[in-house]
Amino acid sequence: MNLSEIAAKLTPRDMDVMAVLWDSKKPLTASEITAANPALIKNTVQPVLRKLLKNELIQVADIVYSGTVLSRSYIPSVSREEVSLYRLSSEYRQLEKDVSKASFLSFLLKTEKNQEKFQKDLCELEALLESYRQKKNTFE
Repeated sequence: MNLSEIAAKLTPRDMDVMAVLWDSKKPLTASEITAANPALIKNTVQPVLRKLLKNELIQVADIVYSGTVLSRSYIPSVSREEVSLYRLSSEYRQLEKDVSKASFLSFLLKTEKNQEKFQKDLCELEALLESYRQKKNTFE
């Protein structure tokens, strides 16, 4: 299974654990993850960590003492942006027969309230389009 398929199948609980890891400046143990988000309990976090580890979304950073017990500490292997983009892409693929990429992008731009962000996004998009055009011309 590739990252796109894995990201699309993440549960809300998986995302809660990932969010704690993304927001942390240091590797965290299961106990520290539950302390960072009181909605999580250790009995839920442990299987989620195993699943995320199996799917290579997180990795073991170190073996550390948690009280008097040795525990693994974890860090994310993928960024929040990567996972978000893969999830959005997966959802878009289910809608693409109804909504074109151009109309979706146009809608996103129309709904942007911050004019400065709108201009920045527009410049980035123009640069991306120019880059794609140049690549396309190179292959022809």
